[in-house]
Amino acid sequence: MILLDNSEQLLALFESLARSIPESLKVYGSVYHINHGNPFNMEVLVDSWPEYQMVITRPQKQEMTDDMDSYTNVYRIFSKDPQKTQEVLKNCEIINWKQRLQIQGLQESLGEGIRAAAFSKSVKVEHSTAVLLVTEDILKLNASNKSKFGSWAETGHPDDDFERETPNFKYGQLDVSYSGLVNDNWKLGKNERSLRYIERCIGALPAACMLGPEGAPVAWITMDPSCEVGMAYSVEKYRKTGKMAQVMVRYKKYLLQKNIPFYISVLEENERSRSSVKAAGFFEASCEWHQWTCYPQNLVPF
Repeated sequence: MILLDNSEQLLALFESLARSIPESLKVYGSVYHINHGNPFNMEVLVDSWPEYQMVITRPQKQEMTDDMDSYTNVYRIFSKDPQKTQEVLKNCEIINWKQRLQIQGLQESLGEGIRAAAFSKSVKVEHSTAVLLVTEDILKLNASNKSKFGSWAETGHPDDDFERETPNFKYGQLDVSYSGLVNDNWKLGKNERSLRYIERCIGALPAACMLGPEGAPVAWITMDPSCEVGMAYSVEKYRKTGKMAQVMVRYKKYLLQKNIPFYISVLEENERSRSSVKAAGFFEASCEWHQWTCYPQNLVPF
């Protein structure tokens, strides 16, 4: 595999990946963040260049020092030929199979190769899937648009009418000081490693909330290193009041204004969340969201 560390190569890859959306969105979003400051210190590998069949993003080696930190030890894959996945992952030092890790992608066909490669390393694999939701704007992305993160203040106040009608509620940026609140209410969190991960996400990437009468967030949403929007939550007192939908609509508008790619995954059985996301202008993509969580024998959870 070839490490791409040249800005011109990374931009060319970004533009090329746009032609494979939605299947490439996981990697496309990761490359976006790499091209815009690389706050999570990720790197990009391709099997060949400039013509490629497989792209893998992963954290740089200095980031993966905790063998149990599957929030950090995340590999994202896109392949034009998923049948070669096993060969690439088994024979190259791409994956540190001695760690607890996640492999993410939007191609179910990657699974056979991932499981075979993991089996050859005596690694247990758990597969999970979800519905992928996108917008028309994402499918029509103009990859040559050199977008950049802007100041929240630059977005203006498109929904001032809402704040005049409900003066006790205010839309704004989710502050990193609320990381503990997000962690306590994230079903995949509630531990120290997830707290550190959430702090990095909120500190480096766009995150929004609705502040309630008490001055604390009553609904919020964040972004991950691959531009996936998630950790969306509304406190019980304010559920079914439209607060989450209002946050989602304004957050989506901000991301569109800044040309930041985004997408959402929702468990298939979570019909209420799927309906809510669709009401905000998303629709189900032609592919699904997939994650393969890998455990070395000595790190298999009980």
